[in-house]
Amino acid sequence: MDLGVVLQNDPPAWRVVDLARQAETYGFSHVWTFDSHLLWEEPFVVYSQILSATHRVTVGPMVTNPATRDVTVTASLFATLNEMFGNRTVCGIGRGDSAVRVINGRPVTVAELRDAIAVIRGLASGEAVEYRGSTLRLPWSPGSRLPVWVAAYGPRMLALTGEVGDGFILQLADPDVVAWSVAAVRAAAERAGRDPDAVSICVAAPAYVTDGAASSRAGRRSLAHAYDQCRWFGGMVGNHVAEIVARYGPGGAEESAGVSIPEALTAFVAGREGYDYNEHGRAGNTHTAFVTDEIVDRFCLVGPAERHVERLRELAALGVDQFAVYLQHDAKDETLRAYGETIGPAVRDLAPTRE
Repeated sequence: MDLGVVLQNDPPAWRVVDLARQAETYGFSHVWTFDSHLLWEEPFVVYSQILSATHRVTVGPMVTNPATRDVTVTASLFATLNEMFGNRTVCGIGRGDSAVRVINGRPVTVAELRDAIAVIRGLASGEAVEYRGSTLRLPWSPGSRLPVWVAAYGPRMLALTGEVGDGFILQLADPDVVAWSVAAVRAAAERAGRDPDAVSICVAAPAYVTDGAASSRAGRRSLAHAYDQCRWFGGMVGNHVAEIVARYGPGGAEESAGVSIPEALTAFVAGREGYDYNEHGRAGNTHTAFVTDEIVDRFCLVGPAERHVERLRELAALGVDQFAVYLQHDAKDETLRAYGETIGPAVRDLAPTRE
């Protein structure tokens, strides 16, 4: 299993670059960042510095969208980085959430996203594409190659991912949801005549390593403190899942569509009451009262290193190729170190020197 890290583009930007450099030193294969141009600093500027300061890591957004960036501009950004740094980028993409909603926009449709993926990947991979009645190409970067990984939760997006995605991003580490989602993506790939195993599977969630006792609130590294530091993630996931439940759950517009949504996804949003994007992706988010410790435990990786290893092995058995650590809490350096020195080596399959 590969390891990735997901960073926020909070200032100072050089801190983000330094965390990315540390991640590479600890053996992480991917460095991802949020892409929400008003909430945080511009990611593509930061990517150029991360790529310049590192040697091997692959860099990209988790996730960008076609609503706030023209798709030809997005393709040009990736192709430029690839020309400069040797095809070390990946495009994580979705319909649009915080970047879109903060400016009172709307997420793109599934069909619009399908078209956007074709244009972005084609242009940034040296191909000619049809766009608005013209045939376009980027002749100055013929050697650029760009994989596109699709972030999805709902049935239609999971189907799109299997049909056209090079990879699948699931922002949630609950094994039941992972199993259901991976099965849906692979089934869609097979229906489309693709090799289901050719779609890379990435699970992304906060990870907080602590040996603190569950009942102790004295230390900042107690288990209770760790849960509080990761509780924001349930709020973010709930923001996505609420729309899916409204469509496919009881009384939803497509309740009779024959789609079964896992209870692990639907039950926890029952107490959700709105969302404030000013606190999006931040520890201490005040719109997470409905997120219990049990939910944090299911959706995130919290506890001693052995517990992380156990969950990662379970995810690997479900077909997960990469676990990407959301690093939005107060133990960034400690988490990188634990994953680099203890957890990562335990989940990588290393052949013996001599048999």
